[in-house]
Amino acid sequence: MKFSPSPNEFFSNFGYCPCCDQPVKFVAKDSWFRDNYLCTSCSSLPRERALIYWLQVFFPGWQGFSIHESSPIFRGASLRLRTGCEKYVGSYFFPDRPTEEEVNGFFNINLERQSFGDATFDLVITQDVFEHLYDPSSAFREISRTLRKGGAHVFTVPLVNKGRPTQQWSEKKEDGSIHFFYEKEYHGDPVNDAGSAVAWHWGFDICQFIQKTTGMSSVILLKEDLSLGLQAEYLEVVISFKI
Repeated sequence: MKFSPSPNEFFSNFGYCPCCDQPVKFVAKDSWFRDNYLCTSCSSLPRERALIYWLQVFFPGWQGFSIHESSPIFRGASLRLRTGCEKYVGSYFFPDRPTEEEVNGFFNINLERQSFGDATFDLVITQDVFEHLYDPSSAFREISRTLRKGGAHVFTVPLVNKGRPTQQWSEKKEDGSIHFFYEKEYHGDPVNDAGSAVAWHWGFDICQFIQKTTGMSSVILLKEDLSLGLQAEYLEVVISFKI
């Protein structure tokens, strides 16, 4: 149910949040809903709510699955996954720390060169990670390797190029510096206050990229529904299935 927002709100409505699984109020403080249309209960963003919505549609028993989430965030979807799944494993990548070392309850794992064994997980979750990876082919292959047969990679990534071909936006040089082919672009990073450089502007051809790289078949899913807080830019969720 929509209602008149208060003076410090651009838009607000009542609805049901898929992340905290309860009736809530959604509030946006400006017109860029992707980073501002919040659940007032769990602080989830639209893309997080979309991920949990589609996870429950395709994998209704996910609470009993073995799940690896790379680069989780401390709210919304990640919190729902971590508290709702007993076999949840979270990881970040700290280049200056030993591989597999546990840091504050999370494993130190490079998504492009993982130390997990083959066929370890039922599901792998990533949220807005693949626009920042300089070797996405290796990361997709590693995810496929660590998935069991019948498993899936469920993820969000801003498909900013839509029907246009994917563009490489930046590269990392041997000395570790970042060279941008276009204007500099950084996104927030839960473990790096400096942010994370954007490496790719993905398009819908990401499905072909994954198929060619891993053999996994992918679908791009989009649902817009204000009653679920699903309204924003780049709201697509991608699911890649290991057959």
